[in-house]
Amino acid sequence: MHTYIHRVKYYETDKMGITHHSNYVRWMEEARMDFLNSIGFGMRRIEAEGITSPVVSIECQYKHTTTFDDEIRIEVSPEKYTGVKLVLGYKMTNLETGIVVLTARSTHCFIDGAGRPVAVKKRLPELDQMLRDTLS
Repeated sequence: MHTYIHRVKYYETDKMGITHHSNYVRWMEEARMDFLNSIGFGMRRIEAEGITSPVVSIECQYKHTTTFDDEIRIEVSPEKYTGVKLVLGYKMTNLETGIVVLTARSTHCFIDGAGRPVAVKKRLPELDQMLRDTLS
């Protein structure tokens, strides 16, 4: 599991003073990028190998609202990795209250410049092993 902290910005809230639901997906992306950097395979490195990793699906369960200046702990956990697809789980918790505000899952694939699936084990074996190790 990898932990990332996000502080809710004023512009992320709506007229009612609560965080707009679309921002949680952005926070998931921030946390995913931080996770990849933490294992030594940031997107710059992955893309330098001619690989991209688009989102295939996202599932979110909104549990509680957040507001301006709340600090949110985002736990990112690899749940499944097939060598071509990666599923990450997310748990967002308000640091002050300990309340879980969102649970989610994102699925990503690995593709080349032509949009064809990439076998990460063949193209970037160190990343493949690192992802497999995070599941252990």
